Amino acid sequence: MTGTRHPLWQPSPARVAGSHLTAFTRLAETAFGQPFPDYHSLWQASIDRPDTFWTLLWQYTDVIGSRGSVALSDGAKLREARFFPEARLNYAENLLRYRDDKLAVAFWGEDKTKREWSHRQLAETVSRLQQALTATGVKSGDRIAGFMPNMPETLAAMLAATSLGAVWTSCSPDFGTDGALDRFGQTEPTVLFCPDGYWYNGKAIDIADKLVAINAGLPSLQATVVVPYLGRAAELAALLEGGVTLDDFVAPYSSEALRFERVPFNHPLFILYSSGTTGKPKCIVHGHGGTLLQHLKEHQLHADLHRGDVLFYFTTCGWMMWNWLVSGLASGATLLLYDGSPLADGGRILWDYAEAYRCSHFGTSAKYLDGLHKLGLEPGREWRLEALRAVLSTGSPLVAESFEWVYRAIKADMNLASISGGTDIVSCFVLGNANLPVWAGELQCRGLGMAVDVWNERGQPVRGEKGELVCTKPFPSMPVGFWRDANGEKYRKAYFERYANVWCHGDFAEITEHDGLIIHGRSDAVLNPGGVRIGTAEIYRQVEAFDEILEALAVGQHWQDDERVVLFVRLRDGVALDEALTRRIKDKIRHGASPRHVPARIVAVNDIPRTLSGKVVELAVRNVIHGLPVSNVSALANPEALKQFENREELKH
Repeated sequence: MTGTRHPLWQPSPARVAGSHLTAFTRLAETAFGQPFPDYHSLWQASIDRPDTFWTLLWQYTDVIGSRGSVALSDGAKLREARFFPEARLNYAENLLRYRDDKLAVAFWGEDKTKREWSHRQLAETVSRLQQALTATGVKSGDRIAGFMPNMPETLAAMLAATSLGAVWTSCSPDFGTDGALDRFGQTEPTVLFCPDGYWYNGKAIDIADKLVAINAGLPSLQATVVVPYLGRAAELAALLEGGVTLDDFVAPYSSEALRFERVPFNHPLFILYSSGTTGKPKCIVHGHGGTLLQHLKEHQLHADLHRGDVLFYFTTCGWMMWNWLVSGLASGATLLLYDGSPLADGGRILWDYAEAYRCSHFGTSAKYLDGLHKLGLEPGREWRLEALRAVLSTGSPLVAESFEWVYRAIKADMNLASISGGTDIVSCFVLGNANLPVWAGELQCRGLGMAVDVWNERGQPVRGEKGELVCTKPFPSMPVGFWRDANGEKYRKAYFERYANVWCHGDFAEITEHDGLIIHGRSDAVLNPGGVRIGTAEIYRQVEAFDEILEALAVGQHWQDDERVVLFVRLRDGVALDEALTRRIKDKIRHGASPRHVPARIVAVNDIPRTLSGKVVELAVRNVIHGLPVSNVSALANPEALKQFENREELKH
């Protein structure tokens, strides 16, 4: 519990009156035949009568397609449940519903490249790509891969592929050769889109050797399309078997009317990949209908995204937030795509971008917000942010102090929405709500239609206590399945092994007195000194308050028939981990969390390993300090960092 007596933000009556959620609630009162005096009562109805809720959502968000007469079959069984089994629709058709000259997409590649596409220009580009893919032999069910930066051509390629019923799968070009082949080698794409390089922190990054190896390692490819970014597309295409520049790929085709293959609700749309830090990445398949409905719900009813709003999320194409971001087109939003370092130009570039386009919804990570705080930037003082209505944060828990800093340093009157879900569901279990107050350190609410609860080890619901985050009823964006998992055993083990017929997500969480949630970290990384379960986020919350500490990682070490907490810290240049700093860290944790949270050892390191999407990998470090192998180092952005954790003298006594 945070102990905060007053919310940090309360929406004005005018803002509540004009929100999507208020309009939807009025319709829901008629559809359900009962009043909804507050959000919780609407949420309860949405999980008690999912057929009514999801049907009403389809209607409210004006989904293009035929719904059929059945909203949910086998609803008592999570894995067997099927939403809208008679429906036919196409995800891309819903995203391309607008064809006017209003701005659809802006793109900044750091300060090197700036471009804009209207809805009409986007549709024309998709049309030419659609024809080129068809001529290459692409058909429904084929996989099309993007080893791409977050740029407009990536979006257009995805829309062209999925318009045909093909399956889009992507990762970002900072992945290593093994990391890319571990993913695409399992899904066997027919066509690969890649850039001729990319920019990062002001430097041009050459990836020619990597692309030659990836191209050679994917015998399923019929074509590799090289997208110009650094001006070397023709040169690179000549090195690749089946290589062709984007310009040459679409040259034979002029824009014509788009066609859309309307497919069943669960027809594969995206294949996303787990982080792969404990083995080869799992290939998680998501369907057209579930992805679209969930994103429409989250964008409109939770983020309050309207036609003409401007949506930004800092993400790469290797993270599910890219898929979430681009779905904003279905709600009529302008997308701000960004490629490169978020801290380019001393952390200023994203706020230059937000100001230039009057960004209404700014999405980022908790790590980025903490980094801005430590850089001393105060965006609200330096940039005009009058259009900003929401800051969204995910990737790791946002601590209470960061909530307070955001309202102090960015903007006082806006919805700070910490959100949590994941690749597994390509959406959120817990997220923001433009009609509810914001409490420091808390995610505002459980998502509509999501029967989220917190259970103790005996499988009993708990309040004000930490436990496992579960979902007890089916929801549309559950995976269609895992790729190459014919009997569904990998899928079952991933989510349903702990509790029968209940989704166990792997988060260590707590439901608060405000009916919000606190995420205390991943439950598989929970510390257990003396048999007391401790979430790593509780320690990070205390440690992040130190200006001397850039980042930290906590793990449990087996020690004398028990477990002790070890804290690794990366310090600012010129700072030493002396006795005085060690004592201050322990005192802060003791008084801010509890004596149980105080680490037995604090160890300084030069770097902390993280995945390519920026998440610290506690389990990999735990394996290293116990002399166990890390099964898939190619999933890490900086695998060399693991060396620092081997045979540490500090951990031998």
